[in-house]
Amino acid sequence: MTFAVDIRGVWHTFAGTHGTPTLEDVSLSVRAGERLGILGPNGGGKSTLLRLVLGLLPLQRGEITVCGVSPSKARRDGLIGYVPQRPEMEMAMPLTAREVLAQGVTWRLAPWRRVPATLAAQVERTIDLVGARDFADKPVGSLSGGQVQRVLIGRALVGQPRILVLDEPMVGVDAAGQRQFASLLAEIHRTTGVTMLTVTHDLRAIVAGSDQVACLARRLHSHGSPKGLTPAVLAELFSHDVAGLMGELAGMHVHAHGPGETCPDGPSHRREHGQEHGQGHGPGCSHAPREGGGA
Repeated sequence: MTFAVDIRGVWHTFAGTHGTPTLEDVSLSVRAGERLGILGPNGGGKSTLLRLVLGLLPLQRGEITVCGVSPSKARRDGLIGYVPQRPEMEMAMPLTAREVLAQGVTWRLAPWRRVPATLAAQVERTIDLVGARDFADKPVGSLSGGQVQRVLIGRALVGQPRILVLDEPMVGVDAAGQRQFASLLAEIHRTTGVTMLTVTHDLRAIVAGSDQVACLARRLHSHGSPKGLTPAVLAELFSHDVAGLMGELAGMHVHAHGPGETCPDGPSHRREHGQEHGQGHGPGCSHAPREGGGA
């Protein structure tokens, strides 16, 4: 099988770290059309792995292929669409949202060439896909965090890549915007079928928008369904960053009971959250509290 992304035995060590690897023998594969969330603490190697997949860092040891070719070739061929964390430099540029989004296809054109009608139509379709029509002609620096993210996703998608990579996509987006953003990504995936890689330390974002989750803290701790994110897995993943763990789980209600066991909080908890614990749960389950409810 040719995977959308195939990572085999990857190691990476930065200079000045006294030989301590940032990534240690990491192997994982992503099927075409799959949504993979890469979860881990700050400093756990997520951004390093992302840069290797994008071909922005030289591969020291191991092998990575993207759509069957090297990461650098995949990036040059437009097979990867990349959504970085909110870039302050672009926010200061005197460009409209439409002009920023169009960069995803116009960067290949000579400066003096007009945008062909086919590409212009593609830009307009993408504006509608990401829900940016109402602010397409506004300066990008005047937009909210959620609106900027829609524009950046549109720029990554307008070239019709096969893989969409998102780096901490919820940064700078408020709680209401995060819910809308999650719905947007689900609709984009349903409409385009694009393979998605989302790198984050946000537990809610991973659970809500991933088919598979890779837990990374220098080495790969687990790779499987979001249902496998048990308290034990999370404790191991964030064991060297307890403060980070508490940040991830703020507002979350975590249970460590088996699928056939009674929820220790009893019926009142089940009624409050509209959840019936039991069949369908793995060794542990976690979910956000009801909006406006307690933890």
